[in-house]
Amino acid sequence: MDKLRIEGNWNELKGKLKEEYAELTDDDLTYEEGKEDQLIGNIQQKLGKTKDEIKAIIKDL
Repeated sequence: MDKLRIEGNWNELKGKLKEEYAELTDDDLTYEEGKEDQLIGNIQQKLGKTKDEIKAIIKDL
């Protein structure tokens, strides 16, 4: 996953993720620089998907 893509567009991506997956909360989608793995883990736990699946979802948004 491209860190710059997350950092630059995270608010937009976060909105799209919340539209697509209503079970995700703002807390699940809190982005902190350098903690991308924690963010992916939060999403993974809520959606029950693999790390690669989460990366693909974010990349496709």
